[in-house]
Amino acid sequence: MVGGLRTGVLSAGAEDTLPKDRKRRIVATTNDLKNGTVLKIDGQLWTVIEFQHVKPGKGGAFVRTKLKNVLSGKVVDRTFNAGLKVETANVDKRDMQYLYKDGTDFVFMDTDTFDQLYIPETTVGDVAHFLLENQNAMVATNEGAPLYVELPPSVILEVTYTEPGLQGDRSSAGTKPATLETGYEIQVPLFLESNTKVKVDTRDGSYLGRVND
Repeated sequence: MVGGLRTGVLSAGAEDTLPKDRKRRIVATTNDLKNGTVLKIDGQLWTVIEFQHVKPGKGGAFVRTKLKNVLSGKVVDRTFNAGLKVETANVDKRDMQYLYKDGTDFVFMDTDTFDQLYIPETTVGDVAHFLLENQNAMVATNEGAPLYVELPPSVILEVTYTEPGLQGDRSSAGTKPATLETGYEIQVPLFLESNTKVKVDTRDGSYLGRVND
């Protein structure tokens, strides 16, 4: 166990004793791992972001990996014996349209099937700061359960209110708070006025520049 994470691998032949539903989900061995593979370990999903097959002079071969938790983003190092069975998970990513908020849930619609998906605000997370109704976003699910919502690296939003700009002050040294049309507050240059469209980094909420219509 490393960092509280067990490998979740099975010894040869152990899969024959598993229930049918669990046996069906085991579809790979550690020899098949590649970047982007999603593993299910102790009920949590982990994405392989790095891997290396190692054949030492003595002892058995193994696979050294770096795994990223799909939900929390935590990264851990894991080593698996070569050839052991691992349980994989399918993460379905679809383009969906945000419709409206219903209580603490955000309602999204699959743009292909028109099916609606209710996603808790805890799952939407900081994406809500930059999300407008009718806006498209990528929604990742596993077995129908929402995992996370992802927007492009930057979006264009309007500043609905900020203190009047300082005439002639276009220095980048000073900033002031500005409220976006989503209700989220960011820092913008002193010269920026209300009703101005700006490009915002969805990863950290930083101001990227003014957008002219």
